[in-house]
Amino acid sequence: MGMTQQAEPAVTSPPAPGPKGTDGRTAERPPALRLLARPEVGVFLGAVAVLVFFLVTAPPVRDGSSMANILYQSSTIGIMALPVALLMIGGEFDLSAGVAVIASALTASMISYQLTMNVWVGVIVALAVSLAIGFFNGWMLVRTGLPSFLVTLGTFLILQGANLAITKLITGNVATDDISTMDGFDQAKALFASSFDVGGVQVKITIVWWLVFAALATWVLLRTKYGNWIFAVGGSKESARAVGVPVTFTKISLFMLVGFGAWFVGMHQLFSFNTVQSGEGVGQELIYIAAAVIGGCLLTGGYGSAIGPVFGAFMFGMVQQGIVYAGWNPDWFKAFLGVMLLGATLINLWVRRTATRR
Repeated sequence: MGMTQQAEPAVTSPPAPGPKGTDGRTAERPPALRLLARPEVGVFLGAVAVLVFFLVTAPPVRDGSSMANILYQSSTIGIMALPVALLMIGGEFDLSAGVAVIASALTASMISYQLTMNVWVGVIVALAVSLAIGFFNGWMLVRTGLPSFLVTLGTFLILQGANLAITKLITGNVATDDISTMDGFDQAKALFASSFDVGGVQVKITIVWWLVFAALATWVLLRTKYGNWIFAVGGSKESARAVGVPVTFTKISLFMLVGFGAWFVGMHQLFSFNTVQSGEGVGQELIYIAAAVIGGCLLTGGYGSAIGPVFGAFMFGMVQQGIVYAGWNPDWFKAFLGVMLLGATLINLWVRRTATRR
């Protein structure tokens, strides 16, 4: 009986598992490299080093009230550094941020005092003005295609001159009048410039707002569609527009976020000191940008975090107050900041190259 015997398919054993990551395109990087890829890692290590340095060299830093003062100084920088960092991740930066803080405070003060109104009216008008300044910067950027350096440099000069000229025209002085006796002052001070007791140490409310804003900014960047838009327009606005990202809206809204930050810090300054000097704010924009850069944000855009600028601002506050507590000449403060900026930039560059090395 002739029967055709059908050959059974050959059974092959699966290849022995080899070491993962032999293909550079699909290799999973080690946990240490993935950690180094985080933009805030370098500045965190730097902040720890600066803290330890001043804890050793300046014994007064170890006191609770001293640390509260350091955190307060850091918060006044950090609140503005957060929206500035988001703007930098989006590929732009704002040179008018420092004088915009003073413009906001001047607006609230003069509206309230000269028109004899509740200070909350001045606060609301100042918010509208700050958002309008941010909108103007963003609108000019997207409409003209000019670099943000030129657009915001122009706004910086306009606000610097207007702050001084309008204040002198209205008040007859370079500073605004004291508004501490006006209606609504105590309630506004409680929101923007109050303190509370923690274990016998007075803690400024701005520290709480700083951490709240940092948590919110981190959530926006990592968990929302808007956060994806920020990274996309910072990486390549043409590519972002090609995949449906609203580039114009994102750019303008980021500048308006900087305006919101300027309003908040301006209100803090106003209700802390009751009056505002119209010539202040010049140079602060560089501090905000430097805190963001030290925090891991790139001037070229598309890379950074909200946590990094928190540590960057802390380093600024730590150095600024640490020099005083150590009894050193405070004239060295700016030199320390320059060293910190260059050092952090080099560290961030090394971290990125190490993290992306195959």
